[in-house]
Amino acid sequence: MSWPRMRWRWLTAGAFVAALAGCSVGPNYHPAKVALPSTWTELGPGGTTNGTPELARWWKHFQDPLLDSLIVRAVRSNYDLKAAEARLRAGRALRGAVLFEFFPTIDANASYTKARRSQNSLAFPVRLIDTDIYQAGFDASWEIDVFGGKRRSLEAYNADLQAIDEDRRNVLVSLVSEVARNYIEWRSTQQRLALARKNLGTQRETLEITQQRSRAGLASDLEVSQAQAVLAGTRSQVPTLETLAKQFLHRLGVLLGESPGALQGELEKDAPIPPSPPEVPAGLPSDLLRRRPDGRSSERQLAAATARRGVATAELFPKFSLTGVAGFQSLSTGNLIAPQSEFWSFGPSVNWRLFEYPRLRAQIRAQTARQEQVLAQFQQTVLTSLEEVENALVAYANEKERFLALTEAVAANRRALDLANQVYTGGLGDFLNVLIATRTLSEGEDALAQSQGAVSLNLVALYKALGGGWEEETAAR
Repeated sequence: MSWPRMRWRWLTAGAFVAALAGCSVGPNYHPAKVALPSTWTELGPGGTTNGTPELARWWKHFQDPLLDSLIVRAVRSNYDLKAAEARLRAGRALRGAVLFEFFPTIDANASYTKARRSQNSLAFPVRLIDTDIYQAGFDASWEIDVFGGKRRSLEAYNADLQAIDEDRRNVLVSLVSEVARNYIEWRSTQQRLALARKNLGTQRETLEITQQRSRAGLASDLEVSQAQAVLAGTRSQVPTLETLAKQFLHRLGVLLGESPGALQGELEKDAPIPPSPPEVPAGLPSDLLRRRPDGRSSERQLAAATARRGVATAELFPKFSLTGVAGFQSLSTGNLIAPQSEFWSFGPSVNWRLFEYPRLRAQIRAQTARQEQVLAQFQQTVLTSLEEVENALVAYANEKERFLALTEAVAANRRALDLANQVYTGGLGDFLNVLIATRTLSEGEDALAQSQGAVSLNLVALYKALGGGWEEETAAR
């Protein structure tokens, strides 16, 4: 039979068997139903609303061009994000390899064999004792996916790839929030340093005045010692603040894929802490699962685990394959490619693992348990997401309230210090009141700077908890 006729029969048989492949065993995936609250419990205080949030590039709400620049550069150069993108490319390659399992595998081969037969083992004389055998051809096999095991496998790999993509987006969300957080921490510490140095100058002047009054007999040595103690206490804060500032600066450099000290010159100029907007829309809880990449990744992992139950179930059923071998074989290269040198074989085969049913059933039970495990993890991810948003809402609102109270306290402390100085210089008050008012004002100003930074930091945490920062990733590049 000629090769074209054999090929036609093979393809006809393959089409017939493929027509049988219409079902996919195992459960079909349906998204898990999760009960979500209708609104946020902690919504309202601090200017938070349930309006539709603009989260694609939420950092723009701080209206800080330098912060915008740092985030764009981090998205372009951060190595954690590059590693996540490489994992995504690897996942795409593996998914592509799975696609080829649906097609026949064809292997070409060629061989040359030189052989000698034993004369003592032959029943009658032969013409050739020494032979040279030349052979060229190919062999093919095609497993028909009758019960859908391969389709379920492809379904699982597609879900895995989507989960990897969501993991990459989650890295992006974390990166953007980390850049914003460290930048705000840097500005807050920078402001605290400026306040500490300003207070040092004021306290040095107070000490000099006290020493002059002591030499004139108008102040005691106790007052001089008290002024020295206040000055030394403020001076002790500066090294700690400088250490914090350097750490935030170094972290920003690494987040941008640069050396730790690369941003020293760019960020050394003082600038205000990025303020929060007057109103912050937080959306609805029902929107959270569509936005947060970690929740979307967990849902895709659940889809993959469900599909793999089908892969395990398909092993209970027979596997149908078509196999064929064709080529040329001759004792001489001169007539190797000739009709008389053709050889071929073709036929279907069935493989059914009947005696492995207990083991296959155990594998199905194991995969079912894995699916239940992933489902529980998905439900836990949902609850954790809701918790993070609620915590961020209450932290943001309460810190704004604390900031307003500290603002009033600092204003009152300034008035108290002015009054204490007036009373003391007028000879009607104790110097201790001046020192107490000075220390209280210094501590209040430092707490106010920390609170101002904490308001913005809590807003960053809220944007991160809402899953913002990945929708327009290409625009940020």
